[in-house]
Amino acid sequence: MNFLNEVAHRFPDAISFAPGRPHEKFYDTQQLTSYLDAYVRYLSQERGFSEGQIRTQLFQYGRTNGNIHGLISRMLEKDEGIKAVPESIVVTVGCQEGMFITLRALFAKPTDVLLVGMPCYIGITGAAKLLDIEVVPVAEREDGLDLGELERTLEALRAEGKRPRALYLVADFANPSGRSLPEPARKRLLEIAARAEMLIIEDNPYGFFFREGPRKPTLKSMDDKEQVIYLGSFSKSAFPGLRVGYAVADQRVLGPAGDQHLLAEEFSKIKSMLSVNTSSICQAIIGGMLVMNDCSLLEANHEPIRFYKENMDATLQALERHFPRSEAWARGVTWNVPDGGFFLVVKLPIEADEALLEQSARHYQVIWTPMRYFYLGTGGEYELRLSCSYLTPEKIEEGVSRLARLIKSELEQQHARALKAG
Repeated sequence: MNFLNEVAHRFPDAISFAPGRPHEKFYDTQQLTSYLDAYVRYLSQERGFSEGQIRTQLFQYGRTNGNIHGLISRMLEKDEGIKAVPESIVVTVGCQEGMFITLRALFAKPTDVLLVGMPCYIGITGAAKLLDIEVVPVAEREDGLDLGELERTLEALRAEGKRPRALYLVADFANPSGRSLPEPARKRLLEIAARAEMLIIEDNPYGFFFREGPRKPTLKSMDDKEQVIYLGSFSKSAFPGLRVGYAVADQRVLGPAGDQHLLAEEFSKIKSMLSVNTSSICQAIIGGMLVMNDCSLLEANHEPIRFYKENMDATLQALERHFPRSEAWARGVTWNVPDGGFFLVVKLPIEADEALLEQSARHYQVIWTPMRYFYLGTGGEYELRLSCSYLTPEKIEEGVSRLARLIKSELEQQHARALKAG
């Protein structure tokens, strides 16, 4: 990521398909005061808070598990069909803290193993590395996680005396691949996890941004055995500058005295030592946004959903135009067609390494992400990720055109070298 930032800094005029950030056209600084005012009214009129209590809520250290857990509970039921009591929700400093807390709470023994879909978002593998947790990859297919390989991996781990403690998965429009798990496979995955006594960590930052409907149910909404820990983020559905996420941890655990309590309480203990609490002001802005939209961010994101759909369509159409099947040089270039989200993967007949990226940025003024960054060990050497969220359709068209010129030039040079060598 440092390399990508450095490339972007050196070539500021390049069209960049690298950042997976939301578009800023939907932001207005006036929204901040509107959301804060709405939250203050909510505290006063619905919660019955006095002026002094409101000041304390906004300006002081807050409850470790968060202040807006009740509003998030209502949002989850309305938007995702997830019934989570407020006490099971921990409001985190972005989803990244939620990942770290989840791993720290679940993994206690050296034999505990984290399984991840591969390729994988580097935030979870980075957190596992910091905590010295063994990570075992399970390959993705074009239709999401390979459940046959998952079952074989679980059997092999048990034979080695290891415990598959949890599987991390982005079931909807994954970063980096853009792939989604079909609904029948989601049911099968829950059955596999139940037999293996393994938890699922479901991360869902992109679920709103479907390109082709209907939306698939989240694993958590299908979970009737408390197998799924659900991680959410407001970075895409609101804006990333707030750094507010949440974890739903409604599993029952036994205390030292044999008493039962929610796993969220264990999360709270860890969070209290990690970040004390999530910013009360940032929570208030999210709270106001929820209040103003009757606790439905799905409806509030109607325009962004349409925009990201059009951007993904524009990217796929541009790839078809600039890598025509009628041209021999382009036939070795393929890509997946995601149902939504921000990302897709392009496969090349040449290595998509840092040297090619440097060439791309310097001479063609277009930046992308090598997929090898998202693999453990080897993998992704001939693939690149395109993110279409932060660009306009016009920039997407020009950027794909530049990418095609780069690939065509490299293939022609490769062919010329082969002829000379032969």
